[in-house]
Order: sequence, then structure tokens, then C-alpha cells
Amino acid sequence: MSKESGQRKGKSAPKGGKRDHKKKFVKGNGPTKKKATPKKANDSDEIRLNKYIANSGVCSRRDADLHIATGLVTVNGKVITEMGYKVKLEDEVRYDGGRINPEPKAYVLLNKPKGFATTTSDHKGKTVMDLVANSTSARIKPIGRLGRNSTGLLLFTNDDKVVNRFTNSNKGVERLFHLELDRNLKLEDLKKIREGGLRVEGKTITVEEIDYVDNKKNEIGIKVKNTGNTILHTIFEYLKYELVRIDCVAIAHLTKKDIPRGHWKHLTEQEINTLKMM
Repeated sequence: MSKESGQRKGKSAPKGGKRDHKKKFVKGNGPTKKKATPKKANDSDEIRLNKYIANSGVCSRRDADLHIATGLVTVNGKVITEMGYKVKLEDEVRYDGGRINPEPKAYVLLNKPKGFATTTSDHKGKTVMDLVANSTSARIKPIGRLGRNSTGLLLFTNDDKVVNRFTNSNKGVERLFHLELDRNLKLEDLKKIREGGLRVEGKTITVEEIDYVDNKKNEIGIKVKNTGNTILHTIFEYLKYELVRIDCVAIAHLTKKDIPRGHWKHLTEQEINTLKMM
């Protein structure tokens, strides 16, 4: 019995050992390579182009492959016809000339406090991106700018069509500012601004509306369609006034109601629809 047992062990050990070694070899060189850590890490940064297109709602992945093959898709300005090509979310992908985005559209309205720069850069100290960091996973950006010491409403989105409405030089979107000056604004200067009588460096400066706030001559309500607040500095520096305070109180139909300073909110469906119809 012990001899048989020994023989079995003698015969089975090499086979078993060889079999085990083979299994380990196959497992070690097959599936584990496909699940390698570097690929998983890349998945968070990169996505197959056909999936990117499908996620954007243009078509199915299968149809996306056809569109890619026929040269209808560009990435960062370059036509891509390669199957399996990978892109990053921040890449500029266009289908048939129009830019597409695989992320859900997001619209965040911030009531900006002082001390935050309007930039997406990580090297500018405290920025508005810090304030809206937890608002959405979508890659939103601010439309236009408010100076570091300016306050008020700032709209963030990843919707290029809405951004284009703001930056369109022919249409634009109205923004209402409450300004405080270092001294009373003369009536003749108010009329000059209102009537478009200012020419700075050969350019006529125009505003939508301007008036005193509550009859306080050093507090001004002014409505412009520019996305930045450079025009405000241009107007009042030209007329020798110093801007003490700049506060954006409304963007089109959007106001600061129920948004404390430093807080944000998601736009309602009705607010989004109104914005898109402007």
C-alpha cells in the first residue's frame, strides 16, 4: 500500500507540477496582460473615438465607425480614419464640422465673492473653479470674466451653443452690473455714455442701458452685452472715474435670488430653455 502510494505520488507529482505550472503560465501571460494597470489608468483619461461619438448622441458606435472611415470626424483639427483611435475628453472632436461632447450638458450659476480669479488655470491662486468643483462631474468652464475683486453672477457650462450665444458679437447676452464710483457721476457724462458719445482709441463705446441707482450719483446700474468687464474699466477710466465696486447682478433673465455669495445653483429646465431661445 505504501509502495503504490509512493508510485502514485511519483507519477502524479510531475504531471501535477507540470499542469500547475502550465496553468500559471497561461494565466500569467494571458488575461492578466489584458487587465494590466496602465490600461485601466488610461481608461479614465482616454475613450475610443466611436464611443465618444456615440455618447454624444450623434449615432450608434457601429455607425460612428462608418462616419470615421469616410472622413467625417476630426480630432483637434485633424481628420481621423483609424479604427480604435482614442481621444481625451478635453480634445476637440467634430462630426461633420460641428463640435460634439460626450458629457451631459451642465449649467451652473455662481454668485462669485471677492478674491477669486476667473480662470481655469491651476497656477493663479484661488479661482472660481474651486468654488464650483463639487457642482458637477462635467468639464464646465466660465463664460466671460469677472475680475478677482469683482463680485456677482458667473455662468458655467460645457454647452458650446450657449457659449456661442454669449460670445456672438452681433447678438450677445445682456449682463446688468451695479457699480460704485469713487465720486458722483456727472449728468453730462451719464448722457454721453447712454447716447454712445464715447470714442476710445478710435472705437465707439456703446451700452444697452445706464442710470443712477436709487438716485445715488456714485452708484450706477449699467447693462452691457460684452462677456468681460473690460468695457466698464474702459468707460470710466476714460472719464477719469475710479471703479470702487463691480457687481454683476443679472445675466439675461438669471438673477442672484436664493444664491448667497460664494454659493452656486444648477439652472432649472425652464431657465435653460429660455437661455437657449435667446
